Amino acid sequence: MVKPLDGLLVIDLSRVLAGPYCTMQLADMGATVIKIEIPGSGDDTRAYGPPFLNGESTYFMSVNRNKKSLTLNLKHMQGKEILHQLLQKGDVLVENFRPGTLDGLGFGYDAVHASNPRLIYCSISGFGQTGPYAQRPGYDLIAQAEGGVMSLTGEPASPPLKVGLSFADITAGMNAFSGILLALLARQQTGEGQRVDVSLLDCQVALLTYQAGIYFATGKSPERLGNKHPSITPYETFEASDGHIIIACGNQGFWEKFCKLAALEHLLADDRFTTMKKRVENRAELTPLVAATVKSRTRREWYELLDREGIPCGLIKDVSEVCTDPQVLARNMVVQLNHPTAGTIRVNGVPIKLSTTPGEVTDPPPLLGQQTDMILSDVLGYTANQIAELRQLKAV
Repeated sequence: MVKPLDGLLVIDLSRVLAGPYCTMQLADMGATVIKIEIPGSGDDTRAYGPPFLNGESTYFMSVNRNKKSLTLNLKHMQGKEILHQLLQKGDVLVENFRPGTLDGLGFGYDAVHASNPRLIYCSISGFGQTGPYAQRPGYDLIAQAEGGVMSLTGEPASPPLKVGLSFADITAGMNAFSGILLALLARQQTGEGQRVDVSLLDCQVALLTYQAGIYFATGKSPERLGNKHPSITPYETFEASDGHIIIACGNQGFWEKFCKLAALEHLLADDRFTTMKKRVENRAELTPLVAATVKSRTRREWYELLDREGIPCGLIKDVSEVCTDPQVLARNMVVQLNHPTAGTIRVNGVPIKLSTTPGEVTDPPPLLGQQTDMILSDVLGYTANQIAELRQLKAV
């Protein structure tokens, strides 16, 4: 089956999450991704855990399927020469070192671009390649904090909270994937590659959208509202008799249908709640009235009742419920693979569905250095004796 990125060679120098998430997306869509790792230890996340499956980190396996692992010692002259040869053949380089690190090794953007002008050079960092913070180390939690996301997450009286997954890393990986595709399109017109500069901080700032709009309009920073929306209500979590449900009356029509369905028709004539603007202004009076009604039934009863009438709603599910949900499974968002040491594993599927050239999860995450010999021989033409010598020199 043809995939959209078939024939594309990606040299992946990234590790942990933002870069590997980006290169996983490229690999899912058909690119050959050569993941370059430190001999003996590899990507930092190979040691992240528990949990482990037969010694393999579930963290590492979650974002490294469909890739090939080459161990390379970039402190060794021969190791550097191998990387240079790969970059001569490659279409894309992805790295997430601190700015300037690869310059010190002889593989900064200017040097690589001069050697292979067609190569797209994607750098993912905490704060970007320019600006006063460029040299600061950047982690997901720091980006969520300094990008404003934590100030908006949590209940009003609670301390700021991070999102329950690596939100900044993953959004940076997504934007890096998009940036690489844009650079590839530009290369078709210009014949040249370029640098893609993605920072965790920039990606968090870009997500502020309407929250930043509130600040731009009022001069005041939005406050934490928990599960409430600053501009829409009721659009939040409500407690049913046996758990929680989301009810999202995103427009006037949904509000009117909900009131009739929930035996709250009297609220439709209440001047405090006749428009969305008034409902938001009088949220403190409205929310307890809705909450008392929701408490009278189970969350499943409310879900079936509201869903039948087309009113947006949703159950708050834990990860086990999500990963066994019939809609999730029908969309192939959980995929089973056979790993050489971990055995049968499950990973998330491909979220972008293309009708004629779809991406696919085919290969399990590689063992450390699993394809080293194959890459050196098939891609670069090294002989078995030359590869043995490289191993003896500890260059690979």
